[in-house]
Parts: sequence; C-alpha cells; structure tokens
Amino acid sequence: MKKNRSFLKWAGGKFSLLEDIYRLLPQGDCLIEPFVGSGTVFLNIDFDQYYLADINSDLINLYNIVKNQISNFVIDAQLLFTANSNNAKCYYHRRKEFHINTDIYQRSLLFLYLNRHCYNGLCRYNLQGQFNVPFGRYNKPYFPESELFFFSERAQKATFVCETYDETLKKATRGSVIYCDPPYLPLSTTSKFTSYYYTNHFNIHEQKRLAQLAEKIALIRNIPILISNHDTLLTRLWYQKAILHSVQTQRYISRNINNRIKVNELLALFNT
Repeated sequence: MKKNRSFLKWAGGKFSLLEDIYRLLPQGDCLIEPFVGSGTVFLNIDFDQYYLADINSDLINLYNIVKNQISNFVIDAQLLFTANSNNAKCYYHRRKEFHINTDIYQRSLLFLYLNRHCYNGLCRYNLQGQFNVPFGRYNKPYFPESELFFFSERAQKATFVCETYDETLKKATRGSVIYCDPPYLPLSTTSKFTSYYYTNHFNIHEQKRLAQLAEKIALIRNIPILISNHDTLLTRLWYQKAILHSVQTQRYISRNINNRIKVNELLALFNT
C-alpha cells in the first residue's frame, strides 16, 4: 500500500504498523480514533467518515485550522521555517511565546514550528501545561507543505474533537470501527514512553479500563475495536478476550539513526 505521512513528527507514530492495522481493521462506515495523535491511520485507511479525538487541545485546534484555513496557514507557517529561525535562541523565544499566546491560530502556527524544530518530535508538557521539549538542533527542518495540503483534503470527511477516550467511546454507534492507540504500557519501570503523551495520567488503571470498555463495546454494542500496545504479560492479560497479533517493530532510542532496538507490539482485535 502507498503510505502517506503526517505533517507532524510524532514519537510513537504508526507508520511502520500501517499494513498490519490495515489488514486487521474491519470495514465500517466511520473510523473512530480516541487517541488520534499524528493522524497516520486516518491518513491511510479509507472510510466514509472519521471521528478523531485527542485530549490535547493544541493538537485538535491545529487540525481544525488545517482543515478549514489551509491556504493562509501554509503561507503563514512558511515564514517560521527560515535559516534564521533554526537556532536555540529563536526556538526558546517561540516556545515561550507559545506558553503565553491565547490566540488559537497563532498557537497552531507555533505548535507546528515547535514540532518540527524540537527534539525527536516529542509532544510533552510540564505540570504547568507548558510545552517543555528542548531544541532539536537539526540542519534544516523540513516544511511539510504537501503533507499539510493532503491532510486538509482528507480532513473534509473528518470531525476533530478534544475529549477523553471514554467520552469518545460512548459516542460510537453501530457501523463504526474503533482504533485505539493509547500511550503504551512501559516495557520496564525505567521506560518513559508514556511521557510522550499530553499528560502522564494514562496509568495502569486507565490501561485496564480501556481494555474493559473495548470488550463491552464489542460484545454488547457490536462495534469492533482494535487496540495497539506493547506486547507484555499485562497487555496479554487485559486483552485475553481479543484476537491477538504480535508484530515486531524497530524503535529509535536516540538521535543516532543506527541506535535502534526491536520491540514486540501487540494488536488486539475485539470483534463482534
């Protein structure tokens, strides 16, 4: 399959798992994603409609602006991608501006700039709700013009909302298909993969609750749900009522492209 990339860099994106997700997702009228992230699945798998949610309001505001104001947004965003903007002083100045700016359009421009200039495409906030990822020090950050236009075109069939995953799941109706890509369960006590997410509150309790909701929704409401996570003893226990598929992927653990580890990920399908 031809794979389209998101205009955002995103830690934990599903680009490498697209073929497996495509193979396992049942057909339906509407794809629902309670953890839309970079939107990679939405950008690559065809449905008549999409209902895409995330608890990160900056992300959802950006998506709605790209959907509805793409031409002006691309023109304005390009002004932030210059050689003079690619240095630590400018980056931290704009990060500070992002913290205090309340205009949704300006924050969306700054969010894209920060995403493309920060370290490893992380999206992380401190306890005060401030974006706190350091400068990435890339030679020439890529401006994703074609990806932005493709996203906007695709987004005409999508609804983007800022809400919690359980709110999103409650709204699912017959004929929908749900794909959940929650913050992954850490592989060890020292792993920090959940810190890539908007908050660190998606703990073991929430992991287990999501699995329980998925099981109920598939059984009682006849709506299939596919969940991705690390392949661990706990996730296998939580997803024991699902059809399980283990997939090995490579993950970068530093900025060195050769410094990679192989990780087993689990795709759990709760089917009707």
